[in-house]
Amino acid sequence: MAQPLNTGQPPRENRLHWLKDVTMHFAHLGFVGVGMAIVITHAHAQAPGDSQEGRALAQRFCAECHAVDKRNIRSPDSEAPSFTTLASTPGMTAIALNVFFQTPHRAMPNLILKTEQKKDIISYIMSLKK
Repeated sequence: MAQPLNTGQPPRENRLHWLKDVTMHFAHLGFVGVGMAIVITHAHAQAPGDSQEGRALAQRFCAECHAVDKRNIRSPDSEAPSFTTLASTPGMTAIALNVFFQTPHRAMPNLILKTEQKKDIISYIMSLKK
């Protein structure tokens, strides 16, 4: 019976096993990375802000288009929802608002807010929840 050629490489089934192990290792690393990113974002988004400061910031940056006070239900821009409407949207959370602030939107100006300013505005919006 003929001997297999020695090519210096492990047999095919060993290479496939190795490839599978490496693939699973990287997949686990990916899941760990995504999990850590979610935890960090969740912890960051849950950090409370100052709702009073958020109200002042909303008046300064948002009131041109949005109704920011609880008693105002109609926004100056008919396409912009009031902050009370945003807060009362089913499923609205601080995390959802944080993601919203980090995502560009065609209808909104590209506001550059510091992390603390975002937290404050989010805290204010969430304080309007009915």
